[in-house]
Amino acid sequence: MKNLAFILLFSFLMIGCKDNGNAQEAKTKSSNDITHPSKVKNHKFPVQKSETEWKEELTAQQFHILREAGTERPNSSDLLHIKGKGVFVCAACGNPVYRNKNQFVSGTGWPSFDQPIKGGVVLATDTKLGYKRNEVLCARCGGHLGHLFNDGPEKTTGLRYCMDGAAMKFNPADKNKPEKE
Repeated sequence: MKNLAFILLFSFLMIGCKDNGNAQEAKTKSSNDITHPSKVKNHKFPVQKSETEWKEELTAQQFHILREAGTERPNSSDLLHIKGKGVFVCAACGNPVYRNKNQFVSGTGWPSFDQPIKGGVVLATDTKLGYKRNEVLCARCGGHLGHLFNDGPEKTTGLRYCMDGAAMKFNPADKNKPEKE
């Protein structure tokens, strides 16, 4: 039974959060928006907590995703089709990571964005599946948010930030205040 569960999980990961056969590192059109994977080693995450503290603050699913680099089932997130202006924040520390206007329907089953909020995320190299992928981390607490691929909308950045919905929360914009860039 455990083997079947592993095979199903692995299959979902390969189908939904893959880069259509392109396993090379994602190329960005604006290097100011993210930190390159080789520099994450030198990035200091301002929010530092013990494993016990994170377990007390996060749900079991959030802890598994954010602190153990797990993933959620595809099409299970309420954040897939958010309507209205607002900001997605890291579920662990509240750091703003994506704007709703940058979300698009990728068909993968996970919330997808074409670009992050400047300074909101950093990248690391993930080789857990046997090849290099760009792992997306919260720049404030280092929580695992998802992965970055080169198969996003060609009309914008060409990038797809494939995120786990449980790793984020959505804060609707205040209708009385203009949205900041």
